[in-house]
Amino acid sequence: MAVPETRYAKSHEAHIAYRVAGDGPVDLVHVPGMATSIDQPIYERERDDFLKAVGSFTRRIEFDKRGTGSSDRLGGAPSLEERMDDVRAVMDAIGSEHAALLGAGDGAPMSLLFAATYPERTVALVLYNPLARFTRTEDFTWAPTREEYERTAAAAVARWGTTEYEAEIARDYRHGDSTTERLREHARRRRLAASPGAAALLFRMNMEIDVRAVLPSVHVPVLVFYPPQRREPALYIANRIPTTELIETTDAGIVEQRLAPHVVKIERFLTAALAEKSEFEAGPARVLATVLFTDLAGSTEKSVELGPRWRELLAEHNATIRRELRKFSGREIDTAGDGFFASGFDGPARAIRCACAIRDSITRLGFGIRVGVHTGECDIVDGKLAGLAVTIGSRVAAQANDGDVFVSGTVKDLVAGSGIQFEPRGVRELKGLGEWALYAVTDPPA
Repeated sequence: MAVPETRYAKSHEAHIAYRVAGDGPVDLVHVPGMATSIDQPIYERERDDFLKAVGSFTRRIEFDKRGTGSSDRLGGAPSLEERMDDVRAVMDAIGSEHAALLGAGDGAPMSLLFAATYPERTVALVLYNPLARFTRTEDFTWAPTREEYERTAAAAVARWGTTEYEAEIARDYRHGDSTTERLREHARRRRLAASPGAAALLFRMNMEIDVRAVLPSVHVPVLVFYPPQRREPALYIANRIPTTELIETTDAGIVEQRLAPHVVKIERFLTAALAEKSEFEAGPARVLATVLFTDLAGSTEKSVELGPRWRELLAEHNATIRRELRKFSGREIDTAGDGFFASGFDGPARAIRCACAIRDSITRLGFGIRVGVHTGECDIVDGKLAGLAVTIGSRVAAQANDGDVFVSGTVKDLVAGSGIQFEPRGVRELKGLGEWALYAVTDPPA
């Protein structure tokens, strides 16, 4: 099979390597897992047959996520938010209005988050062996503990790019690629995809991923393939996304080998999803969004103290917040007195950075301010956001103290890899909404 030409899409400051093959009616974006390099000669027969079959009914789009392969290495592991930016940049570069996403490994949680955040650009999801998070919790008992994950990651990094490591993977996944020549080839591929240091950053970032709260906000059709030993995490997703269909695969071979017997099913699934997407082009009625609320502390006392100057300073306050919102691509939804309600951010990390910038700028004006950030599913009513997530965001802001930026636990879980640090502020009772774990932002990066 001829190897398509590699091109670059610009995603903010990063250049993202991508290539396109096939001319089918459905755009299918292959969201990479741990580390890939699309410029490597990876088309062994097992992959070649599968990719050729998929290319008969899709326009297949591959890319290297930033920090790996032929894409820019800009320091640090890419956050889910940045990786979503990269997917949109590649889609924009080739004129793809909407696409299905094929995600395996850590490509699966990013695909789920993308579908919830950008439903208008997502036709469907095809996931292989997906996990909503990578370490164990009380309701996610099939994942390794944090300590077990760290030991496994450290051992992988220590042997990264060696034939010994590839031999172990071949045994664990029963690839059958155990000849010395094939092991050397796989080891070289892994070295070209990522250095040991880059792999360590990716392992660390994945350890923090948690998209469990996002699952009910995914409304596109989802097709999940899983090996027999991973039925529980697949069921976890299916029980929270009603549009999910599960298919068990063999437990041997590389991913393409395991999916190859199901190519006809994938074609039928994507064809039906595209037809459904075309039938309902009015736009989503609900969307996963990050909301930001601000509230001036002691504004009543301040207005009495300042007298006639209050209106002048309040106008400056409003202009300052609007300036910061524009800088971070936020959108003002509403104002009430001296408080702002905003959204439109391309992810929670940008909303947090915006919140901190607002706090710092307003503090310099001599005001005390508290800010709250929450991510959740919002209703779209007359072009505006409404619903429970909006109420939660407002309640989170009300819990903050003067000078604080508070976020919900959902927001904290979604910004893995962003470098933003948090301090637990306990479980708080939000009026009428029960108990919520809240966190204060302590170290937002520039």
